Amino acid sequence: RYGWTPRGELAAVYDRSNTQVRSFTYDDKYRGRMVAHRHTGRPEIRYRYDSGGRVTEQLNPAGLSYTYQYEKDRITITDSLDRHEVLHTAGEGGLKRVVKKEHANGSVTQSQFDAVGRLKALTDAAGRTTEYSPDVVTGLITRITTPDGRASAFYYNHHNQLTSATGPDGLEIRREYDESGRLIQETAPDGDITHYRYDNPHSDFPCATEDATGSRKTMTWSRYGQLLTFTDCSGYQTRYDHNRFGQMTAVHREEGLSQCRAYDSHGQLIAVKDTQGHETRYEYNAAGDLTTVIAPDGSRYGAQYDAWGKAVRTTQGGLTRSMEYDAAGRVIRLTNENGSHTTFRYDVLDRLIQETGFDGRTQRYHHDLTGKLIRSEDEGLVTHWHYDEADRITQRTVNGETAEQWRYDERGWLTGISHLSEGHRVTVHYGYDEKGRLTGERQTVHHPQTNELLWQHETRHAYNAQGLANRCIPDSLPAVEWLTYGSGYLAGMKLGDTPLVDFTRDRLHRETLRSFGRYELTTAYTPAGQLQSQHLNSLQYDRDYTWNDNGELIRISSPRQTRSYSYSTTGRLTGVHTTTSNLDIRIPYATDPAGNRLPDPELHPDSTLCIWPDNRITRDAHYLYRYDRHGRLTEKTDLIPEGVIRTDDERTHRYHYDSQHRLVHYTRTQYAEPLVESRYLYDPLGRRVAKRVWRRERDLTGWMSLSRKPEVTWYGWDGDRLTTIQNDRTRIQTVYQPGSFAPLIRVETATGELAKTQRRSLADALQQSGGEDGGHVVFPPVLVQMPDRLESEILADRVSEESRRWLASCGLTVEQMQNQMDPVYTPARKIHLYHCDHRGLPLALVSTEGATEWCAEYDEWGNLLNEENPHQLQQLIRLPGQQYDEESGLYYNRHRYYDPLQGRYITQDPIGLEGGWNFYQYPLNPISNIDPLGLETLKCIKPLHSMGGTGERSGPDIWGNLFYHQYLCVPDGKGDYTCGGQDQRGESKGDGLWGPGKASNDTKEAAGRCDLVETDNSCVENCLKGKFKEVRPRYSVLPDIFTPINLGLFKNCQDWSNDSLETCKMKCSGNNIGRFIRFVFTGVM
Repeated sequence: RYGWTPRGELAAVYDRSNTQVRSFTYDDKYRGRMVAHRHTGRPEIRYRYDSGGRVTEQLNPAGLSYTYQYEKDRITITDSLDRHEVLHTAGEGGLKRVVKKEHANGSVTQSQFDAVGRLKALTDAAGRTTEYSPDVVTGLITRITTPDGRASAFYYNHHNQLTSATGPDGLEIRREYDESGRLIQETAPDGDITHYRYDNPHSDFPCATEDATGSRKTMTWSRYGQLLTFTDCSGYQTRYDHNRFGQMTAVHREEGLSQCRAYDSHGQLIAVKDTQGHETRYEYNAAGDLTTVIAPDGSRYGAQYDAWGKAVRTTQGGLTRSMEYDAAGRVIRLTNENGSHTTFRYDVLDRLIQETGFDGRTQRYHHDLTGKLIRSEDEGLVTHWHYDEADRITQRTVNGETAEQWRYDERGWLTGISHLSEGHRVTVHYGYDEKGRLTGERQTVHHPQTNELLWQHETRHAYNAQGLANRCIPDSLPAVEWLTYGSGYLAGMKLGDTPLVDFTRDRLHRETLRSFGRYELTTAYTPAGQLQSQHLNSLQYDRDYTWNDNGELIRISSPRQTRSYSYSTTGRLTGVHTTTSNLDIRIPYATDPAGNRLPDPELHPDSTLCIWPDNRITRDAHYLYRYDRHGRLTEKTDLIPEGVIRTDDERTHRYHYDSQHRLVHYTRTQYAEPLVESRYLYDPLGRRVAKRVWRRERDLTGWMSLSRKPEVTWYGWDGDRLTTIQNDRTRIQTVYQPGSFAPLIRVETATGELAKTQRRSLADALQQSGGEDGGHVVFPPVLVQMPDRLESEILADRVSEESRRWLASCGLTVEQMQNQMDPVYTPARKIHLYHCDHRGLPLALVSTEGATEWCAEYDEWGNLLNEENPHQLQQLIRLPGQQYDEESGLYYNRHRYYDPLQGRYITQDPIGLEGGWNFYQYPLNPISNIDPLGLETLKCIKPLHSMGGTGERSGPDIWGNLFYHQYLCVPDGKGDYTCGGQDQRGESKGDGLWGPGKASNDTKEAAGRCDLVETDNSCVENCLKGKFKEVRPRYSVLPDIFTPINLGLFKNCQDWSNDSLETCKMKCSGNNIGRFIRFVFTGVM
C-alpha cells in the first residue's frame, strides 16, 4: 500500500506485510519537489535545486555525490571524486537530445537525431560511426550499419512485432504470430523451427511447444498465469503449487521427488525442504539483503553489508573474506581467509588499470579511447592487442614478438588461429556450414625450418534434419553417432554401423542401465534423487553411496573396501577412513584458511606452520618449491631430512614457461646430471599438441646420457576434449559422453595399421586424372570443397540432394564418383568401454567380450594407488580432463598442470579472480563433483513483466520485449532445480548504471523459456552451485562489451550468467573458442 502527504505527494511505500520499505520527503515551499528519499535499511539520498527547479546537487552518504551546473545547451556533472562529464544538448522542449558527451578522460562521443528526435547515428571516441535507420512511421529500427560497413536488418508486421532479422553474417531469424499477436513459430539462424500452441484465445501463455526434433511439451496455467503442470515429450509430468501471492511453494516431479519452499511476510524465501525433509533456511536484514544461509546440519554461511548493500564480509565455518570499496562503489581491496590482500586501481572511467594479487604479482592494463584493451603488463611481459575495423582481435604481440594471429571470413566467422610454439607454426582451422554451424576443426603443426607438415588432426561434425549435432567423425575413425529420444536424451551410441552402448532411463530421464556387450551397469537413486548405488554384473565394482543431511558424500561401500569421508563446516574434505578385511587407515587433510595444503598434524606434530600468506607453498613433507614472479612453479627439489648430508633420492625438477604461462620445458636432474628432459608444443588455444621426451640411457661408449632421439607423442582435440594420443606404436582415441569430460569408449589402433589406411582424397584423385590428356590439373580451393563434402557423404552412405543435383549439373553420377575413390581399408582396432567412478575417473577398461583388461585404484586427489595391467594398455586419463605425464608425474589439465601430490595446480588460474580467490586451488572437496540426476545445465530467460526482482535488463527476448532477465538452473540433487542469477538492487537513483547487485530470486518454473546449454556435466553443475552462493558484483546495465576488463566486478544478469557458466566450464577442464577470445580480449589471462 501507499502513504500520502496532505498535499497528495507519495510519502511512503509498504510491502505486503505492512512494513514500510520506501520513504519520500518534499520541499515545504514547492509541491511535488522531492528533496530526499530512502529505502529501508539504506542511507537517505538528498537533493538540492536552483531557483528554476533544476537539481544542482545529489548527496549520497558514503557514496558518490554529484553537482550539476547548467549553461545554455550544456550541463556539467561533477562527482565527489572531482570527475567531470559534460553533456551538450540540441533541440527544444520534448525534442531536446544529448548530441555530444565529453567524458572524464577527455574522450568525446556524439549522437545524431532526425527531425523528430530519433537516433540516427552514434560516433564513438575514435571517430567511428554506427548508423541507425528508423522506420519513418513507427520509429522502429530497420537497419544498423557498423563502422566497418556491415549491416543488420530488422523487419516488422503491422503490429510492430519483429518478424525477421538478418545479422551481418547473413543468417536470419524469423517469427510468426497469430491474430492475437502471440508468437506461434520461431525459426532460428540454423533453420530449427519451434512452434507454440495456445488452447485459450484469451491467454498469452502457450499450452504446448514443439521443437525442431518434433518433441512436444505441454503446459497448463492458472488464470493468474502461474504454471501448474509441465509434461515433457515422454509424457512425464511435473506439478507446481503456488501461494496466493503467486510464489511457487512446491514442486512435485516423477519418481516421487518433491521440494517445498516457504516465504516470510515480506515475500522472501526463508526455507527449502526436500523429499527427505532436509531443510535449508535463509535470513535477511531489514534492507532485504541475504545475511545467513543455514544448512540442514545447522552450519551457517553469513554475509555483512555496508550502508549501500555492498557485501563487505562473508563468513563460513569461522573463515572470513572481506571486500573494501571506494566512494564510487568500486572494489579496491579483497582480504582472503589468510589476511592477505589483493588491491585494484581504476581510471576515471571506472576501468581497471592495475591489479596486485595476494602474492604481490602486479598486472596493469591500458585502453584506447573506445575502451578496448590495447596493452597489458604482467611482471615484465608486455602484451599489445590489435583489432580490425569490426573490433575483432587480429593479432597479439608479447615483448615485441607475435603471439597469435586470428583470421575471419567475409561473414565475420573465425576461420583460423595460428602462432609459433617452440618455433613450430601451429594452426587451428575451422569450417562451417551455410547455417553457421561448426562442421570441422583441424589442427596442424609445421616444421620450424622446412615447413614440413609434421602433424594434423581433424574432427568433423554433422547434424541431423532436426539440427541436432548427433554425428561426430573423429580423425581416422568411422562416424560416432549418438542415438537420442525426445529433445536429445541419450539412448545409445554407434561407431560406424556397429551399436556399442545402450542407455535405459527412468521417468526423470536419469540413466538407470548402461549396456556394452556383456557389461551391464545398473544405477539407482535415493528418494531425494541422489546417487544411491551402481551395480555391475561383476561384483568387484559394485558401489553404494551414503550422504549426510547437507548432501555431502560420506561413504562409498564396495565388496573390496569402504571409504568414509569427513568434512569441515566449509565443506572441505578433511579426512578419509579406508577399511578392508585386513586394513584400517585414516588419512587426514589439513589446509590453511585460504585452502593451501598444510603438513599432516599427526605426522608433523611439531610443525608451527599455519598459513601460506601468498598461497605459494614452499615446502611440504617431500619437496622444497620455488616460484618466479608470475607465481609459476619453477623448481621442485627432494627434501633432505635434517641431519642427513645427502641422499641418493635427491632430485631436482625444473619447469620453464612461455609468455602465456604454458609449461614448455621440463627437466629432472640428479647430482646435476640430467635424467629426463621434455618439451611441449601448444596450439593457439593453449591445447597441448605434442610432447617430446628424452630419457637417460647408456650410449655405445658406456656413458650415460640423454637419448639423441626423443619419444614423440602427438595430441588431437575436439573442442576442449583431448580425443587422440598417438606415438610411433599406437593411436589411442577416446569418445566422451556428450557434454562432459567423462570418457566412454576407447579405440586403440596400431600405427602400422594406420599406415594402411592412407589414401588419396576424391579431390586429389580427380585432380590427378582430370586433364584432357589424363594429366594433372589444379582445382581452385572453392572447387575442392565440393568433392570433399561429397566424399564424406558417400563414405557415410548419406549423399544429400544438393550433392546429387551438383553432380547432375556436371553430367556425373554418385556411382561414377565412387569408382574414382580409392578403396577404404578398415584397420584392426581394439575397443574398450571406460568403467568410471561417479566423477568420471576410469576404474577399468572392459572389452567387448566383457573382460576387464585394465583396472586401477586411486585416492581422492587422483593419485594412483594400485594398477593391474596384464595387457600393457596405456591408460593415462585421470580425473576428468586430466592426462598423466609419466616423465614429470604431473597431470596435464587443458590450461594448466595439476600436481596430484599437492592436490593443486603448479601455475595460477588464467582467468584470475573469476576462477576463485586462490589461483592454485583444485576443488577442496574432490569427491563431491558429482551430479546425482545427470541431467543438464539450463540457461533460462523470462520477460520483464513476469519478474519478481527490480531494475533494468538489456536485450530482446522471444516475446519481442526489449528487456529480459537471464539466469542459470542446475539439478539440486534432490529432485528439483536450484537457480542463480544477478539482479540490480535498484533502491536509489544514485545506483545509476553501476548500482549494487544481489542474487536474483529465480526458479526454473517461473522462466519464460529454458534452453539446454550443458548436458550431464557434474563438474560444471557443482561449480555453478558454488557460484550461486557467492556475493554478487555490482550491477551494470551495460553488457561486458562496454567494460572490457572482465573481473566480474560489474555485471548485468546476462553477463553474470554467461560468465559464470563459461568460468565453470573452464574450471572443469574446458574452454571454448569464444571464451578464449573473450579472455584474450579482456587481458585477464
